[in-house]
Amino acid sequence: MCSVSLEHAESLKILIANRNFTSALGLLRLQFESFVRGVWVMYAASDNAVSKLTAELNEENQRKANNLPMLSEMISQLEKKAPKNAVDPIIEFKEYSWKPLSSYVHGGLHAIERHSKGYPIPLLKQVLKNSNGVNGLTAVFGSMLTGQVQLTQDVYKSFKVYSDCFQIKAPIAL
Repeated sequence: MCSVSLEHAESLKILIANRNFTSALGLLRLQFESFVRGVWVMYAASDNAVSKLTAELNEENQRKANNLPMLSEMISQLEKKAPKNAVDPIIEFKEYSWKPLSSYVHGGLHAIERHSKGYPIPLLKQVLKNSNGVNGLTAVFGSMLTGQVQLTQDVYKSFKVYSDCFQIKAPIAL
């Protein structure tokens, strides 16, 4: 899921570079959801749920995977099972970004207004910084999965070096 989240982030940047802003903003939601799914798998998913996600893709397994929890339920489960510092940035991102991003995904007011009237540069910068922030959280999480403590420390050092690229000074530790 870390890799999927990073792919969405890369695609977001490609779309922005090609002036496909509405699609890019929709991808920020997908990037975030992929990251959350990864954290959920690590801390809260049952073995049965993980097996549904890792099964061979076919019609029967697809049907079984359709009942996996959506974002709000994953976050609810994470609040009960994951460390608080892993859940706090997820809740914060969802609180401030979820409704506008849903509007871009589902063709709502944000998408229609911005697509017809244009995207202010400060908004696009904020989107890039938010995407970079999710990438930062993904990097922390991914580095932790390696078990290499030094790698995780190196990721945190990069936040200080590139702090101007993030919406926040440094992502919160998972």
